[in-house]
Amino acid sequence: MAGWTDLKQLIFQEVIQMSEEGFITDGFNERISACSGSERDLMEIYIELREAKSDPDYKYIEPDELSDILALSGATLLQPFQIDPAVLDDKMYGAWLGRCIGCALGKPFETDPFVCGTSEAAGWRYIRNWLEGANAYPLNDYVPGNSSASDSGLKLVCEASHKENISFMETDDDIRYLVIGLLIAEKYDNDFTPEQVMEIWHQYLPARQCCTAELQAYINGLCTEITDLKTKREYIRTHLNPYREWIGAQIRADQYGYVNAGDPLSAAKAAYNDAAFTHVKNGIYGAMFTAALISVAFVEDSIDKCIETALSVIPASSRLYEDISCAIQIAKAVSSEDELYGSLWKEFGRYDWVHTNNNACACVAALVFGKGDFTRTVTTAVCCGWDTDCNGATVGSVIGAFIGAKAIPGHWKEPLNDTLYSFIPGFHPISINECSGRSVKVFNKLHTRSIS
Repeated sequence: MAGWTDLKQLIFQEVIQMSEEGFITDGFNERISACSGSERDLMEIYIELREAKSDPDYKYIEPDELSDILALSGATLLQPFQIDPAVLDDKMYGAWLGRCIGCALGKPFETDPFVCGTSEAAGWRYIRNWLEGANAYPLNDYVPGNSSASDSGLKLVCEASHKENISFMETDDDIRYLVIGLLIAEKYDNDFTPEQVMEIWHQYLPARQCCTAELQAYINGLCTEITDLKTKREYIRTHLNPYREWIGAQIRADQYGYVNAGDPLSAAKAAYNDAAFTHVKNGIYGAMFTAALISVAFVEDSIDKCIETALSVIPASSRLYEDISCAIQIAKAVSSEDELYGSLWKEFGRYDWVHTNNNACACVAALVFGKGDFTRTVTTAVCCGWDTDCNGATVGSVIGAFIGAKAIPGHWKEPLNDTLYSFIPGFHPISINECSGRSVKVFNKLHTRSIS
């Protein structure tokens, strides 16, 4: 049960997930509520729920297999960009730094009510309250740990990432998965399978450092005795895993964009191989989109073009494609942060705060609204709410690759002291610049560096 909740609540969550995937789930919530709670009875309901019929009016087409995904996208038309070797090192370091900065910026807010709000207000309003109480609005630096808003019960987390304390990138799942992605790329290049991802996880990543979809797939992979490869893969990523379209695969995709800088199709394919271990449908698409977005940010001179290119690797018939397209329109139409956040929460607040779609939309909106400015972009992503550290990290990767390390303002870089901690052997601690150099080394092995 992913170590996350009890079986009854997990099956309630499965009803939501099945409904979002376009299955008819009428009556299941009532049956779960009336159930005695015995594991046998609950599992009978679960098995029946998983066999629910598709809604004939469901308008989306969302395959899981890579060939089917690419057939519904424009990805096959993409060609690798040429990249100037004189700028790659700086841009790679910028991507690594940007991810660390954005993650550290968002970590203090990754708790209720900042992420998911309340019945009284959206999460972004609580973030605003904290910052105004700290005389730090509009935000242009790391989050202060002290605010008069604490008098109303608001409380931050992750003290090591507060403005007053920060001296390195503290361990975080966004950083651990970035490092794991580097280990995978160093060992397998782009040619790896979901099973090899699982093996690397079991070798380097303790189960206690995973949650939701990742933890359930981790457990399923250890416990199953299924031998047929296709059946086994489906079981690992779906059995008792109602989190299979949540943000986990999306936050694991950055490294595949790094080592495939300028080659968005290869980045998306590599991200697929990673995501297919734990996720389905939009959970996979979020990873592919993010990897492609970061890849093209190394070589494009327009954020809008970066997003347009990244959209071309996912099915135009998917919820994610539709949602991101809507988020772009919102970000181009608004004139203030308040209007942006309010519109995003109104449109995408129906999703769980750690779902792929709403968080991908927050990232895209921040990039559009930020217009290439590092500070405005990362702070917009974090101050929107939802998964604050993940979105800060993802957007940080994109804008860091886009402008390069030298262009990132010093007050963001210097507090990290070029150091990250990950709890992954060999990366605890390690220089961020050393990690960047290792990504460049993998890139050089995969691609011929040529001047554009």
